[in-house]
Amino acid sequence: MTSFIQRLDRAKPFFDALHKAVMFFCKLLLVADILITSMAVVGRYVPFVPDPAWSEEIVLTCMVYMAVISASMALRRNAHIRMTALDKYLPVRVVQTLDVAADIAVIAFSVMMLVVGWRYCTGLGSKSFYTSIPTLSKFWLYFPIPLAGACMLFFEAEILCRHIGAFFMKEAARNES
Repeated sequence: MTSFIQRLDRAKPFFDALHKAVMFFCKLLLVADILITSMAVVGRYVPFVPDPAWSEEIVLTCMVYMAVISASMALRRNAHIRMTALDKYLPVRVVQTLDVAADIAVIAFSVMMLVVGWRYCTGLGSKSFYTSIPTLSKFWLYFPIPLAGACMLFFEAEILCRHIGAFFMKEAARNES
């Protein structure tokens, strides 16, 4: 089991780089959101500044990306909503088992987001277009769902491996004593 933990530790730089890349992408979306919204607001009141018709739809699309992708990042930081009120009253083994069960449920949910979201993107999303930008497919509006599913899958797989490793490391320590 120690070799499993060591291999997981070697993969940590990959997960760190993925987390940084996703964070950078969210920051870019936030900057784009602020700039487009500022331009649209100023364009309504200053005659020589353009107020593009597409600004509202693009801002909403950027917000969708940021919302679902940043939610997937919360998994890695363990900042997602979870019930821990009874953890201090339960045996450690039960809490560890519940953590692994929760990880498996989140992985199942992320696979569902990936598969169903992709079908929705390539189905309905590819057949409809933005109202203000008729050349842009709504595929890009629905694409954050499978993208967030993939991010969740990666981040939750790392967490599951850590939980499984912690579960067996304590058992191995008990068997040695």
